[in-house]
Amino acid sequence: MKLTTRGHYSVKALLDLSLQRGFGPTSVKAISQRQDLPAPYLEKLLIEMRRAGLVNSVRGAQGGYQLAREPAQISLGQILEAVGETVEPLSHHTPDAEQAEDWVTFTLWHRLHQKLKEALYSITLADLYYDARSWQAAVGEETSFVV
Repeated sequence: MKLTTRGHYSVKALLDLSLQRGFGPTSVKAISQRQDLPAPYLEKLLIEMRRAGLVNSVRGAQGGYQLAREPAQISLGQILEAVGETVEPLSHHTPDAEQAEDWVTFTLWHRLHQKLKEALYSITLADLYYDARSWQAAVGEETSFVV
């Protein structure tokens, strides 16, 4: 699995929103500036994540985006899936029934794929939030940060 720019930016944007909880909707421009992401591209990703039910959008002068659920209820797998990232193996190989080695390597990659998928769906935005805060405390930084 390769994490593309779509996936990377999407995770950064939702982690940023998790830090804004309780402050109301956050504009695309604000997220874009804090995370150094291109606003037009970010807007497209947020629309996809809104369709997937991960964020809500609020119109108007004080509008923007906010998480639709608690950070502990949003997994990395859900975020990646919402923006069209795949966690499926790159090649769809069918093992040769005549060769044991082919079956063994196929089974190995299948098992690794399952573990990766389990991990992506078990890691939440809340986990990332606490990881980021722990890192900041370890290096002595302020509480606001860029992902």
